[in-house]
Amino acid sequence: MVARNKQMRQQELTALIETEPFMTDEELAERFAVSVQTIRLDRLALGIPELRERIKLVAENNYGKVRSLELAEVIGELIELDLNRLAISILDIGPEHVFTRTKIARGHHLFAQANSLAVSVIDAEVVLTGTAEVRFTRQVKLGERLISKAVVVENREDRAHVDVTTKVSDDIVFEGQFVVFKNK
Repeated sequence: MVARNKQMRQQELTALIETEPFMTDEELAERFAVSVQTIRLDRLALGIPELRERIKLVAENNYGKVRSLELAEVIGELIELDLNRLAISILDIGPEHVFTRTKIARGHHLFAQANSLAVSVIDAEVVLTGTAEVRFTRQVKLGERLISKAVVVENREDRAHVDVTTKVSDDIVFEGQFVVFKNK
């Protein structure tokens, strides 16, 4: 019975990571009602890399598609990119992103992630931000993970309108509407 449950869990784990590759070991352990160590052992047995490595592999595949920015200019890990349609990035808030005393993220890091995503989603050699209307909806703390999604809502020959929403789990923490200008 235990071997069968383990086999079923491992099959479900493989399928889940294929559809949701950015789940942490802690989230997986909670989902399967097992210990984090059990999830790590399952991943090891199945040859599934740890979260950081999964993010890195997906990001490396997407960076080659970006035309408007260099790798170092994209803020966060670019995990999905469909040029002229949508892009998603992840940024883990570390000590370098927060105020020392309060451990609250500085707003310019949230803006930088969103802005670089709005620029990188556009398929052009040169893309520059023309205007940005932004709203911060809650503070972000040290250790939280930002998931930012850019959606191209209008794409003309010389400019595009891109909406960016950034979340921590299910909480929206930042929203922005960007107008970017482009040169082919």
